[in-house]
Amino acid sequence: MTQFTSPLTGTPVVPGVAYGPVLLARTDIPADQVAAFEATSPSAEEAMTAYDAAVEKVSGRLADRASAAHGSAAEVLTATAGLARDKGLRGAVSGRVDGGDKLLGALRGSVDQFAELFSSMGGLMAERVTDLRDLEKRLTAEIVGAPEPGVPTPDVPSVLVAEDLAPADTALLDADQVLALVTERGGPTSHTAIIARQLGIPCIVAAHGVMALTSGAKVLVDGTTGDIEVGPDEADAERRVVEARESRAVIEAWTGPARTADGTPVKVLANVADGASAAKAAEGPVEGSGLFRTELCFLNRKDEPSVEEQADLYGAVLTAFGTDRYVVIRTLDAGSDKPVAFATLEGEENPALGVRGLRLSFGNPGLLERQLDAIALAAKNTGTQPWVMAPMVATVDEARTFAEQVRDRGLKAGVMVEVPSTALLAHRFLEEVDFLSIGTNDLTQYTMAADRMASDLAHLTDPWQPAVLALVAITAEAGKQAGKPVGVCGEAAADPLLATALVGMGITSLSMAVAAVKPVGAQLGQVSMDTCEHAAEAALAARDPAAARAAVREALSR
Repeated sequence: MTQFTSPLTGTPVVPGVAYGPVLLARTDIPADQVAAFEATSPSAEEAMTAYDAAVEKVSGRLADRASAAHGSAAEVLTATAGLARDKGLRGAVSGRVDGGDKLLGALRGSVDQFAELFSSMGGLMAERVTDLRDLEKRLTAEIVGAPEPGVPTPDVPSVLVAEDLAPADTALLDADQVLALVTERGGPTSHTAIIARQLGIPCIVAAHGVMALTSGAKVLVDGTTGDIEVGPDEADAERRVVEARESRAVIEAWTGPARTADGTPVKVLANVADGASAAKAAEGPVEGSGLFRTELCFLNRKDEPSVEEQADLYGAVLTAFGTDRYVVIRTLDAGSDKPVAFATLEGEENPALGVRGLRLSFGNPGLLERQLDAIALAAKNTGTQPWVMAPMVATVDEARTFAEQVRDRGLKAGVMVEVPSTALLAHRFLEEVDFLSIGTNDLTQYTMAADRMASDLAHLTDPWQPAVLALVAITAEAGKQAGKPVGVCGEAAADPLLATALVGMGITSLSMAVAAVKPVGAQLGQVSMDTCEHAAEAALAARDPAAARAAVREALSR
């Protein structure tokens, strides 16, 4: 086994401590089966028949897994199944086969083509590169008659270590058998990170060198610090696991509502995608939803739903939370990584910086008007008062125009803070709108000019980056001065440690995956507002993300 003289480190994503044997996930397809298939000489028609049959099998399995999953897992599996059936991918494969390429080479070349395209688009669209590579392996295995690649089933509870994990691998992991997740690639907002958070298991990403570990080697994984200790003292490791388990018991006992130890209230909310996810979230100790992602209702729709259809969809979410909890509805955040057929523009050179979010309404004003009409109708039908916010707002004029449209329908208006210009001028935006909500995923990406899915840049796409925290602090201070709420609905809100600093800056609400609600709420209940303010000062004074985390841990331990 490779000897490690110091702990391996990565970017911590889900806090917690785990100790157990390494289970390495490798997805190689037996070379002899590939060679045997390559030795055959099917016609172009026979090759495409084999391809179509593989697509049918693979997409069917993914769809079956999606139907058995919930929340984010179901969403990403459905999206991957759709990618398998993509006509553009099939057309690329067919063109290469007709040009004389063998089927596996045509598939590989086509995936390379689309992977390059997705990477150039940046943003969340780059996440699909991992999906594409995984899809290529699954299709190849089906074509050559090999077992489907993926995560091996552990014989004993283990720490799963992989170069990267596709959604199809992570979505149905057994949290009783997988003690922790560690990947060599990926970032804090990758599918692996999101699903690990949903499962509530410790997770570290961008841990360079972990694939040199040997299966069976005992490791201690600390999802709070990002350290992976190889061959630690067994008694000490087990002690730390017990302490973490006891802390977990305190977390599980938390029933809300969220407030600091000295009584300062903080709204802890859930991110939802539809009526089903809202109903599940409403069962927990949340005060509502701080982010209803409406575009996720329409990813598979070719035609725009009518106002009445949309109202029914929105009404299901509003009904789940009732009249005593509130819901923030985000208008279509289509474009870039979330193409919606009836809304998204085609052929953009850089969709992540192109016509997405609110910008779609500039050339198609009816799209937004009909959605706002539907939200107003849903509010009337359910007797609720949802708040409405727009994504990708960059100028005060954009905010003013949007707010007027929302208020004309008797609703409260807000905007997302995802663009640095909005954070820097937050005080001016708050003259026009009723609230702000910070989307830390995009704000981090745009502030640091780093694709959030580039594993080599995971240190830049970390929401603990000083520049990002400074923009959050500027926005929160503007909210305090205006006497208006400012929330965080990015993945940063789900980090219990960072949550204390965010509240200390003046953030009034935190919206997150349901699995993160109790850890965040319990953490806030253990610290005073004064301690949160000290944590905020410590984080803002730090030179880098690691130093910021350490400084906040020190502030909380006093």
